[in-house]
Amino acid sequence: MEEQDIVKSLAALAQPVRLRVFRSLVVAGPAGMTPSALSEALDVLSTSLSFHLKELLNAALVTQERDGRNLIYRAAFDRMDSLLAYLTENCCQGEPCTQATDSICC
Repeated sequence: MEEQDIVKSLAALAQPVRLRVFRSLVVAGPAGMTPSALSEALDVLSTSLSFHLKELLNAALVTQERDGRNLIYRAAFDRMDSLLAYLTENCCQGEPCTQATDSICC
């Protein structure tokens, strides 16, 4: 991923509602969720949710697919994986991480 893509993705997630939406879509997995299901689950107005979904789409963190009359949103796991790989690319100064029993690597 290019640095500008990383910044765009992190900026999109740096907002509480968008972070909650993204996490909900991650939990939903490949089945995804409709905007109405997200709105109900997160107690977010549909007009507000629409704005946040647009921002996540713009950052390529979610995908949108039409299924009949419904739109299905899914987390873009490949993009999420690329973002995490970029952030941890030089973890532990390039050495293999050894995970301590009570702490996370690095």
